[in-house]
Amino acid sequence: MTSDSVPRLERRLGLGGAVAIGLGAMLGTGVFAAWTPAYRLAGPLLLVSLGIAALVAGLNAWSTAALARVHSESGGAYAYGRARLGRAAGVLAGWAFVVGKIASAGAAALTIGAYVAPAYQRPLGVAAIALVLLLDLRGVTKTAAVSAVVSGVVIAVLLWLSLAAQVGRASLASSSIAPGVPGSGAGGVLGAAGLLFVAFAGYARIATLGEEVREPRRTLPRAMAISFAVVVSVYVLVAVALLTLLAALPVQEWTAAPLETLARLAGGGLLTPAVRLAAVLAAGGALLSLLAGVGRTLFAMGRGADAPAALAAVSRHGVPHRAQIVAAVGAAVVVLVGGIGAALALSAVSILTYYGVAHLAALRLGTEEGRPPRIVPLAGLAGCAAVALSLLLLVSNTG
Repeated sequence: MTSDSVPRLERRLGLGGAVAIGLGAMLGTGVFAAWTPAYRLAGPLLLVSLGIAALVAGLNAWSTAALARVHSESGGAYAYGRARLGRAAGVLAGWAFVVGKIASAGAAALTIGAYVAPAYQRPLGVAAIALVLLLDLRGVTKTAAVSAVVSGVVIAVLLWLSLAAQVGRASLASSSIAPGVPGSGAGGVLGAAGLLFVAFAGYARIATLGEEVREPRRTLPRAMAISFAVVVSVYVLVAVALLTLLAALPVQEWTAAPLETLARLAGGGLLTPAVRLAAVLAAGGALLSLLAGVGRTLFAMGRGADAPAALAAVSRHGVPHRAQIVAAVGAAVVVLVGGIGAALALSAVSILTYYGVAHLAALRLGTEEGRPPRIVPLAGLAGCAAVALSLLLLVSNTG
């Protein structure tokens, strides 16, 4: 087979499109659903967990950006691990990404159901996956355009909600934390950081676009940095709003749709339906990006003989359609058998494993290739291991 016959993806995306896809992947499930299971673990130390999650995610982004400058093909840490550490490391990263992002996609679909009609959460989740698959099969350029619109709406609603929560604080009878606040030991704080980490993991979606981005050595790192900075700022505002109002409620009243509860406490009115709409749009946008990212990783693995070769097929729209369908089926299985908390935990452990491989690969970069300071991948690797281990221990103790 000549190099010309190897399936390739077209370079259609610029900086704006890559940022839009990153925001669409991050401003979704996490900001609308991860707070409840995270608060049950961390309690009033929720902001500490958010800070840890942001720090680990930032270190991951640093190592990933350095690798993306050198390796511009699709696949993210699968490609980086394969090139720098060997096939086994690449395969581990690839399958960790696939499992983790399929779990995240399932959580996103369940979030849509939770905000639309909790009694029909699972069938609505499956329907959302089917609709998003149809959009993904139309091509990555359309995915970027949809993500840009969704991200703008979601950010506007979240800023409105955060402001309303601060105004509404004065009408609350007591701003003290009510009885029933969960324990917040070190294990709980780290476990909550793992759940919140999933909300930051969208920049991995940008890395999987290496083969579809114009000037990838310049565009990918800038897109990661911009989308990450925006999301960190928005998440801090939302976390402060939650601790301002919802922390005055017993933990049992933190539902699967915590921002809807926050909107009601902040005054309701048009804000409550706006939050529901934003949740559906955000989770739908995340689902769009997540399934596209999984599909492209499976495409790269199929092309590299680490997954069935049939997954390397490309449709007339320039999309790895068979890989996209496999990703959608996997997400539908998560919706039918799992819950949001369990899906986020599975996603966190898997994606932290993926980034562990990325940090090890970054340590193999040469100084002439723009290797980050060694403390970055070493600290990132330690952070990934600590958070993942804490989540695994919490799951085993509650199981």
